[in-house]
Amino acid sequence: MMLSLFALPLLVSAQIENPVKWNFSSKKINETTYELHMTATIDAGWHLYAQEAGEGPVATSFKINKNPLIATNGKIAEVGKLTKAFDKNFNSELKYYADKVDFVQTVSVKGKAQTKVKGSVEFMTCDDHQCLPPKELEFTIAVGGK
Repeated sequence: MMLSLFALPLLVSAQIENPVKWNFSSKKINETTYELHMTATIDAGWHLYAQEAGEGPVATSFKINKNPLIATNGKIAEVGKLTKAFDKNFNSELKYYADKVDFVQTVSVKGKAQTKVKGSVEFMTCDDHQCLPPKELEFTIAVGGK
């Protein structure tokens, strides 16, 4: 019983330190085209910076690993309610999202085989008082096949 009481503060603090939950999925558009959805759900009171955030914070950025069966089409789109406001953490006007944002990358798959798109996202979150250190998270999204 004592052990579980000691573990509880660790669980509480770990939860507070991670205000962004990511979900990675794909949506088939046609035979060879897929949308990769990298969706961030952001806890109340926190925000996640856009890819073009402005001066100061670490902007959200994606790295997609080379795969001979995958070609990316265009830039990663941001689907969500973009806020452009003065951020006192950085003393600068910045672009960010609260609640939820879906980053969408269109890819073409060569051939009919199933493959995986692997990569990582680097992001930074802040609330009105503090910013957490930037985090990098790896992801794998299955595309292609039947």
